[in-house]
Amino acid sequence: MIDNTLRRLFKAPVDRAGVRLAARGVTAMQLTAVGFAFGIGGCVALTQEAYGLALACLVLNRLADLVDGAVARATTVTDFGGFADIVADFLIYSGYVLAFAIGRPENAIPAAVLIYTFLGTGSTFLAAAIIAAKRGVTREPPSRKSFFYNTALAEGTESTIFLALICIFPDYFAVMAYVFAAIGWVSVIGHFLWARQFA
Repeated sequence: MIDNTLRRLFKAPVDRAGVRLAARGVTAMQLTAVGFAFGIGGCVALTQEAYGLALACLVLNRLADLVDGAVARATTVTDFGGFADIVADFLIYSGYVLAFAIGRPENAIPAAVLIYTFLGTGSTFLAAAIIAAKRGVTREPPSRKSFFYNTALAEGTESTIFLALICIFPDYFAVMAYVFAAIGWVSVIGHFLWARQFA
């Protein structure tokens, strides 16, 4: 919901950082891989209930995810780069939830509900991108994404905030998971309504 607003606010400085990194030979795929590694590290930390370390890894993961797109825009935006980026995001989002449940098994049910919700939001998001590609629908070039991003109530920023909150307030995971799942299903319905116009 707030991704586009934040993107407009921070696009210029992030793009400048991307240009500098690209000039030093850093590639977008390298940053995606590094960010993914930090994210996996955060998942491992959560299984051990090391919440401060998990939060630090999440911040590094999100920073790498922010800058890899800027490096791609400074060089070449590729379909495979977009593919790797979104897959890494989905794996880390759900991985944090799974890892939390491993660390605290009493939270298995709310974790399962939320991962099921992520399946719904992710599949409808990507299905909307397929429809957009077939129909020639685009909101580019403002952010030069490799494929169409349909807006929703719960997007990357909201997901990051949620993951940060479960690291900061782990005792309230169940409540936050159910609330975020409800928000996620609003997003699923939104994707359906968007796709319905092309029926």
